[in-house]
Amino acid sequence: MTLVYEGKAKRVFTTEEDGVYRIEYKDEVTAGNGAKKDSMAGKGRLNNLITSKFFEKLNEEGYASHFISRLSETEQLVRKVDIIPLEVVVRNKAAGSIVKRLGLTKGQAFEVPLVEFYYKNDELNDPIITEDHVKLLNIADDEEIKALKEQALIINRILIRLMEQMNLSLIDFKIEFGKDKDGTILLADEISPDTCRIWDKATNENFDKDVYREDTGSLIDTYTAFYNKLEAL
Repeated sequence: MTLVYEGKAKRVFTTEEDGVYRIEYKDEVTAGNGAKKDSMAGKGRLNNLITSKFFEKLNEEGYASHFISRLSETEQLVRKVDIIPLEVVVRNKAAGSIVKRLGLTKGQAFEVPLVEFYYKNDELNDPIITEDHVKLLNIADDEEIKALKEQALIINRILIRLMEQMNLSLIDFKIEFGKDKDGTILLADEISPDTCRIWDKATNENFDKDVYREDTGSLIDTYTAFYNKLEAL
């Protein structure tokens, strides 16, 4: 098995089966595009378990992704895709960067979910870009942009329903997509408290990586509590 990619949180390996990759989740946590970084025992296990469960729930709803199966507590098998260099962000309430950029009130609910695109480029610090920029950079055409937005909103609706069952609010999340060998766009990467903002409905307590970003609690305890809620569904 050959290492084909290593990022801040995962390693990706080939397998003996053509078109199938093995993803290994690392015990690393970062914030601020890597400006803050730590190693935490058990973090990779939690992200893998949570992401696997989310992908399984999406599959039950009839939504396909690159996910095939959970291989171990820290590994998944996934379909090989060529990642589209965009982070697709869906916002249901104001939090994080949009509060600073637009002067919104934290927690302000949007009448309709907001979809944003960020260019996946570490050297440029993953800047927010418009749909015209997406086309200018030859990342996606009009039809593909429409498909990315539609799929992101479908995922949003499914995740909101899951969060409601846990008495949680889905504030925002970022996802990535890739194209398989036939050119079909599939959800890829992960869905976890690393990539979502999740608040308790009653207390607004964080169940996401903001506890690490803002030094307000234990990331491992927070992710464990969230996984226990998800596993109970």
